Amino acid sequence: MNRKDEISKLLKLSENQVRQQAGTHLKVFDDCDGIHQRIADEMITFIKAQNKKGDKSRFILPVGPVGQYPLFLDMIHQEQISLKNCWFFFMDENADNSGYDLPPAHPLSFQGEMRGLWLNKIDPELAIPEEQLFFPGRSNIVELAGIIDSVGGIDICFGGIGIHGHLAFNEPEPGVRESDPRLVHLNDFTITINAIRAKVGGNLEGFPRKAYTLGLRQILGARKLRLACRNGINLDWANTVLRLTLLGISGEDYPCTFVNEHGDYEIFTDHDTLRQPEILL
Repeated sequence: MNRKDEISKLLKLSENQVRQQAGTHLKVFDDCDGIHQRIADEMITFIKAQNKKGDKSRFILPVGPVGQYPLFLDMIHQEQISLKNCWFFFMDENADNSGYDLPPAHPLSFQGEMRGLWLNKIDPELAIPEEQLFFPGRSNIVELAGIIDSVGGIDICFGGIGIHGHLAFNEPEPGVRESDPRLVHLNDFTITINAIRAKVGGNLEGFPRKAYTLGLRQILGARKLRLACRNGINLDWANTVLRLTLLGISGEDYPCTFVNEHGDYEIFTDHDTLRQPEILL
């Protein structure tokens, strides 16, 4: 079956049929707030357990979704949870046409967004050491895979799923399953949906076309995958990739389809994203 026919078949499944076929890998929430709370809870629960054992917490983290981070920050302060033994590797970062990652002061910098949203707000007594916090960029991209290996690999990869099935910025390309951290050129699908979501007025020409990303090897190599797949805006753009991630045949044309080969993965969605599209093609 070709991918077009497979997608047509998957979109004809009812919500209950998707639930039944996906089993425990699918977690459905009333809305995006429920997804964000679940991610924050999982982050906190794991870190507390690791701290109790005196062990590291090694996460890959996304800049999308981001609603979990204020909740996570509140719980850190309420429960006085130390992040001193955490190692956080963010998935990706936008870059300019010359291949330089955007500086934190740039409005489209992922690092800048994360620092402003929560990283710079953590009580210094609890905060993660700077040397254990990584954003992919020109200065560290060659070393990132080795750094992840040196700290014992990734415990949990949290993330989102893009419109073309990308995880981090691992878009469809030959060999993507075995890819490592690198500079990538983003395709038109990604640029368009990102420009729609970024409040830039649909400025496709000015939007960053390059980015640094962790590889799919690092993402799928995590011991656990916890991925959000939700529309998040008043457009039903994620309904197809949700069903492909859970039930699709693995292939480089939609990298998200490699997720269902993983031994411990869960996909978080809401009822809006799980529903069938209004129009079936």
